[in-house]
Amino acid sequence: MDNIINNLKLLSVKELFKRLTQIVQQPVFKNIMLVASITLLVKGIGFYKESVVAGEFGLSQQLDTFYIAMLIPGFITTVFLGSFNNVFIPNYISEMRTGNNMSSFQTTGFLVVLGISTVFLIIAFLGTDTYLKNFFAGHTEEYYDYIKVQFYVIAPCIIIWGLSSFISGLLNINNEFKYSSFNSIFTPIVTIICVFFYKDYFGNMVLAAGILIGAILNFLYLFYIAHKRKIISFGKPDFKNENAILMFKQVPAKASSGFLTGLLGVTDQYFAAQLAIGSISALNYGLKIPAFITGLLVMAMNAVLLPYFSKKVNINKEKAFNELFKMLKWLFIGSCVVTILVILTSDFMVHLFFERKEFTSEDTRVVSILQKIRLIYIPFTLCGMVLVNFLTSINKNSFMAWIAFASVILNIILDYVGMKLWGLYGISVATTLIYIFRSVILLRFTINQRKQLSDSKL
Repeated sequence: MDNIINNLKLLSVKELFKRLTQIVQQPVFKNIMLVASITLLVKGIGFYKESVVAGEFGLSQQLDTFYIAMLIPGFITTVFLGSFNNVFIPNYISEMRTGNNMSSFQTTGFLVVLGISTVFLIIAFLGTDTYLKNFFAGHTEEYYDYIKVQFYVIAPCIIIWGLSSFISGLLNINNEFKYSSFNSIFTPIVTIICVFFYKDYFGNMVLAAGILIGAILNFLYLFYIAHKRKIISFGKPDFKNENAILMFKQVPAKASSGFLTGLLGVTDQYFAAQLAIGSISALNYGLKIPAFITGLLVMAMNAVLLPYFSKKVNINKEKAFNELFKMLKWLFIGSCVVTILVILTSDFMVHLFFERKEFTSEDTRVVSILQKIRLIYIPFTLCGMVLVNFLTSINKNSFMAWIAFASVILNIILDYVGMKLWGLYGISVATTLIYIFRSVILLRFTINQRKQLSDSKL
């Protein structure tokens, strides 16, 4: 009997090793690991930048106003321009299979990005005063002026980030992951240099200046690489192209989904602003390590998986579903293990990376608790992002928009209740529950999509 048990154990270990070996040898896994490795370097520098900023500014009004100034430009770029880029990639890949003139499709996408970013830049400038006094009411005119002067420096990044994201998408489609992954390295390096050597020169604008200069260098780098690799080509735009029309139809749903998802962070900061000075900064620092972990893998997965799934579903949709669910299983197990380890070391990491100068031991205690709450959603966030990439590749953006809408409404309710019960901690609990809710619903929908595909073949 003992021999049988031992043989079964040995067999299960061999089977596990075989499965892991198969996963590691997959091209998609290798690409994700390549991007993740480069992103680790970039994120490491970015994390050091956050440590420098924490030491120089602590949980101060200057840092609060900088985060508010960054909110709208970052929101526009992530939500609207990022949404278009995500819709552009699967339809660009579909267009490649037709053998048509790709220069025309590229130019169409480029003009749309430029047009959208310009319109939102104007809207952001015109709406700043109204936005600040309605969403962050109760502060002095000096406080608002402090935000606005930083915003005016950062705002041009809306156009620059949009074009950079578009070029990065073209590089990813052409499997140039190692080049596109380096594009974010300039901003943290420039910010560190500005804080260390040009703080007196830029004054209160030092962080905003670092963002703007870094964005310009990012764009120049990406454009140079894409031009050198002969990936960029311009032609006569064709807005009546079949795949272009399909792309335009998907943009409202994808943008709505991105807009509503982006409101989760805005809502959190709105409620945090109702609490003590420094609450917004504490909320942001509570996100730094969870964002570092998720950002490392999410950036890698977004860069690799959207083009990957878009190509797969054009060849064999059923096989693409099978690969998706295998990927989700292993990702959830692995990320749960990592999450538990990070939660256990949360206090130590916050103390190590942030506690110095203006960042006190009390700040460490608050941020560590916020961090532990946010860490819980890591496995769900990672699996949710894989599902989002897959559903985007099959143009199921409308459903994701409805889920995002439900998430925002629920988040507002839970943020309010959580803030009343537990203050800043309650806001973090609410957002963690929302991310879990979204991921579970997306999984259920994807399973139904697979079932419908199977039923249609009967």
